[in-house]
Amino acid sequence: MPNLFSPLTLRGLTLRNRIMMSPMCMYSAAEDGQATDWHLAHYVARAAGGIGLVVTEATAVEPRGRISRNDLGLWDDAQIDPLARIARLVQAEGAAMGVQLAHAGRKAFSSEKGHGPQVTVAPSALPFDEGWREPHELDEDDIARIVAAWQSAAARTLAAGLDLIEIHAAHGYLGHQFLSPLANRRVDAYGGPLAHRMRFLLEVAEAVRRVWPADKPLSVRVSVTDWVDGGLTPDEVVAVARELGKRGADLIDCSSGGILPASPPAIGPGYQVPFAEQIRREAGIATAAVGLIATPELADEIVRNGRADLVAMGRELLRNPCWPLHAARALGHDVAWPRQYQRARPA
Repeated sequence: MPNLFSPLTLRGLTLRNRIMMSPMCMYSAAEDGQATDWHLAHYVARAAGGIGLVVTEATAVEPRGRISRNDLGLWDDAQIDPLARIARLVQAEGAAMGVQLAHAGRKAFSSEKGHGPQVTVAPSALPFDEGWREPHELDEDDIARIVAAWQSAAARTLAAGLDLIEIHAAHGYLGHQFLSPLANRRVDAYGGPLAHRMRFLLEVAEAVRRVWPADKPLSVRVSVTDWVDGGLTPDEVVAVARELGKRGADLIDCSSGGILPASPPAIGPGYQVPFAEQIRREAGIATAAVGLIATPELADEIVRNGRADLVAMGRELLRNPCWPLHAARALGHDVAWPRQYQRARPA
């Protein structure tokens, strides 16, 4: 059986292990969306620490889609080279590097409750919560422009030399807003039944796949449940995952929540793993599990028992950039340490 330190091949990309650095906003980009030296140090440290796949924070496909004014972006060619420099160093340390392409929709400029330099947009003119700016309802021409922006950002990702693209359709951001009936009240071809609500996300996946080479994998992050009555359900997301697979997606990154300011009924280590397990089993597509996974034993069990193909970690990798090296030792696996760190390797 595979374990946490077995390789994983997705199309033409082989990861050295099953550990993925989950996308986490760092709020440290220049206001023009360019990566900085801080990002260089942050991402390369995790690659040197033994991770298999580094995925950037949410990287906006257009300025009005930023979660904050200091998010990374790929809406302009000037943003390519700073990201390419990071990718080269991450890859030189033996890790693969992906980018999470994102659009925040009505949750843009979150710290300002949507009151940023651009007007926020959404499937329907419904603010995220009380006190938030009411977004502009997208018409079909504007939807087409946003799909094209995602495709252009994918082309820039290729120019930057990255290995994987993840489309962000979770946590209440634009792709999730279209999927969830709690945020999408449209009555046209993009709203109503699930087949219509998933149309936007499928169009984005198709557009990205047209410029993303056949040997490079495509991931999609989804919220498998809204944790709210009347919201998106796991069975619906299974159907969405099947359709994404038909359009060239290779991995579903399974998270939850975010469409409304509501919390899960209970959280604990691995609380979202059953979502990854269900999507993997019922949709027949590889999955990444995420959610308070911190111990080597839990991470290994998830892979070994076929509950997910990748384990995506966030907070624990912020606390310990070398977590994979220590986890390998705890699980009895012999993995290479960076030459520069050999003197610290336990005997």
